[in-house]
Amino acid sequence: MTNSSQQFKPYKIRVFVDFWNFTLSLRRAQNGFMLDWTKVASVFTREASNIIAPGVPYAFEAMHIYGSFDPAKPDDAKFRNWFSNWLDKQPGVHTVLLERQRKRNYIKCPACQAEAQTCQTCRADLRGTEEKGIDTRIVTDMISLAWSQGYDSAVLVSSDRDFVPVAEFLQAKGTKVVHAAFPPNGSQLSQRCWGNFSVNSVMEEIERT
Repeated sequence: MTNSSQQFKPYKIRVFVDFWNFTLSLRRAQNGFMLDWTKVASVFTREASNIIAPGVPYAFEAMHIYGSFDPAKPDDAKFRNWFSNWLDKQPGVHTVLLERQRKRNYIKCPACQAEAQTCQTCRADLRGTEEKGIDTRIVTDMISLAWSQGYDSAVLVSSDRDFVPVAEFLQAKGTKVVHAAFPPNGSQLSQRCWGNFSVNSVMEEIERT
């Protein structure tokens, strides 16, 4: 994924993907959208390069994808197998898959605030699950890889404003962060990143055909 010019040292780009945030944003943008993961890295790296330094040689270093699964759901066993045994084996792709955690609090009645702990019909636990540790892992990897000079610029694929501090920190240290955005969602993060591009504008290129 390096362009033809050899006048300058290739500009190293890494892509960091918040899996569920990204895939759910795609579905909201186009119902039934089928993503081709083999195309994401090249398209996003190209878009970032066009924003950062048009015409300068660039190199795709790696794509890091972070997701979670619920061990209590049978369908998630298939997802876990695909994530770890297919997605992780694609060229330049590194995956992190964490187990979702049971929420601490039960749902409450909006009128009396009483907690409902189990379903009245099947007695199942009404607490849902939530992602724990994904944001922290993304932030840690972005900082540690930048510190070890593992990339010159990062593409951050998420609409979560919790990533604003890491974007500001890296840019203060001279590492540019480009936001792969779904405007108007994530506008706060787009404003804090060095640059941004709309994923909507390249969806046809990353669609599975």
